[in-house]
Amino acid sequence: MNLLSRREHSLDELRQKLQRRFDNAAMLENQLQRLADENLQSDARFAESFARQRAGRGYGPSRVRQEMRQKGISDNAIAQAFETAELDWWALAEAAFRKKFGEPARVEMKEKAKRMRFMQYRGFSADHYQHLFDA
Repeated sequence: MNLLSRREHSLDELRQKLQRRFDNAAMLENQLQRLADENLQSDARFAESFARQRAGRGYGPSRVRQEMRQKGISDNAIAQAFETAELDWWALAEAAFRKKFGEPARVEMKEKAKRMRFMQYRGFSADHYQHLFDA
């Protein structure tokens, strides 16, 4: 409960953190199941919170999806979280671009490639940011 009081955790995250502290795997699984049954722990709630938080920090859907998979969230829960969060990835891509590079302008190919790599690293697809280079 102490971990969940700070922020939402996925079931796999909780399992990994608690396995370091407790040796009894059967008791641990029992308690994790109880937390899920009582809706104190919810992967769906975690996924939506995580998607909003990472998008707010300037990360795109590909990167957020990959990080969620690493935390043990199912593809169905990820899709549901993206749908529920109603994030405008194009606006978020533009905001991340402007924060890093300022106003879009014509630049040389080397600089354009650098900017595209940055946007790809952040998890945005070319559809999300290509219009920024066509200005």
